[in-house]
Amino acid sequence: MHCVYVIQSKLDASFYIGETSNLEQRLHLHNSQDLNEGRTKRKIPWEVFYVLETKDRTTAIKIEKHIKRMKSRKYIEDLKNYPEIAKKLLEKYS
Repeated sequence: MHCVYVIQSKLDASFYIGETSNLEQRLHLHNSQDLNEGRTKRKIPWEVFYVLETKDRTTAIKIEKHIKRMKSRKYIEDLKNYPEIAKKLLEKYS
């Protein structure tokens, strides 16, 4: 199973959106000073803000791209507050 995840930096409350098949391992990588070589390293520590489970990686990638295209903090917060948005995304991209 795959998921789209949104993590939030405890440092400045910024968001990062990604997809993975192993959220626990991925969060560990985001929070590791030694293993993280990407964009999220400078905003450690991160915590899970939102997770949307999908049936496969293809669907997860499509939804991840959709959320990133929105470029909206409010949209990300609404994902968490209004489950019907996630339902519509799953219907659209599955």
